[in-house]
Amino acid sequence: MNYKNSRGWRNNNPLNIRRGERWQGLAANQNDPCFCKFINMAWGYRAGMKVLKSYYRLFMQQGIFFNVQNVIRRWAPASENDTEVYILGVCARTGFDREMLLCRPSTPKGAWQMAVLMAAMTCVECGCWWQHVDFKSLSLGIYKATDLYVEEEAIRRLEY
Repeated sequence: MNYKNSRGWRNNNPLNIRRGERWQGLAANQNDPCFCKFINMAWGYRAGMKVLKSYYRLFMQQGIFFNVQNVIRRWAPASENDTEVYILGVCARTGFDREMLLCRPSTPKGAWQMAVLMAAMTCVECGCWWQHVDFKSLSLGIYKATDLYVEEEAIRRLEY
């Protein structure tokens, strides 16, 4: 299957965020019964970053480590996904260890880590390769969610 035919790509929702929230940047026509449709990829990535920031707050309140495996277990629960394969896919693409503690998303390093994480999640969710990720939209989505600028090339090359 061509990644551009994936649901996430068609909906400008590369992380396949479910309907429910009144996100900024939603398309007028929400014709997918389960997942949000955004006006462009940047708004989809903004929503993804907002969700990850909420995970950070929730995990800190509950004393849960904010690491790759816990984020993915929450994002893609075993009741709906092969979570272990998802975690392994993200780690293989990012070079992050599954138990590596991630920085607070509202810091420059944390924003970069979230961008890299979301790029890898896009590959898993949409069935694309790293080079197909829309790094410009990802960078813009991070900025819209945090006011922090993460260079496209820093994400693409996994260089903080």
